[in-house]
Amino acid sequence: MTKEKAQARREHLTRMREEQKRKERRAAFLMWGAGGAVVVLLVAVVAYYLVTERAATSLDNVATTKYTGSQHTQTKVTYKENPPMGGEHNPAWQNCGIYDQPINNENAVHAMEHGAVWITYQPDLPKAEVDTLRELASKEYMLLSPYPGLPAKVVASSWNNQLKLDSANDGRLPRFITKYKNGPGTPELGASCSGGVGTTTAEAPIPATAPSQDPSAAPDASAAPSDAPATDAPATDAPAPSATPAP
Repeated sequence: MTKEKAQARREHLTRMREEQKRKERRAAFLMWGAGGAVVVLLVAVVAYYLVTERAATSLDNVATTKYTGSQHTQTKVTYKENPPMGGEHNPAWQNCGIYDQPINNENAVHAMEHGAVWITYQPDLPKAEVDTLRELASKEYMLLSPYPGLPAKVVASSWNNQLKLDSANDGRLPRFITKYKNGPGTPELGASCSGGVGTTTAEAPIPATAPSQDPSAAPDASAAPSDAPATDAPATDAPAPSATPAP
């Protein structure tokens, strides 16, 4: 082999090795680039999931106020919020449970003073969603009732806290219950949620004004009801009606 041919061969081999190295570098770049893209995509997916999950369960939209407890009245109350989330209320609390008909605000507010969460829903809410609410409200210290004129599909209320929802399946509802049922802001934490009244508004409406009394009339002890509901007044030996759960 002549000197020129040997030189040409060496140059050819050098070019082949350089070309091979370039191919290896391109392959490595593509591999790492694809891997990096996958990592970026995974990070983006996880971040999106976390943001979406937080938005779905965040309680940042809970409305709050500052009502004090132990403000009793025998008459109907005009509440600032709809439904109410605290304030004056009837001396008898609503027995916790599930009701198919509207209940008195004044009795329900008293139950919230004892630590209950009151879930209200629009009367035309689909049955499947009502069933979801019934399952959530089947625990202790829970009230459930339809509420005509409700400003949202579903509203969850506790003393001084309220959350409006567009669906019974909203992930924020269970979190609201967990956080605010018998929460630290409960004025009468540990008080009973039974032994009060189990009647609906239609059965026992709260009067708009206090009934007038004739001072000359002597009280008739025999006319006193034997099933008077429990109130926060001094206790008596009279038994109280139990809640009337929905069938």
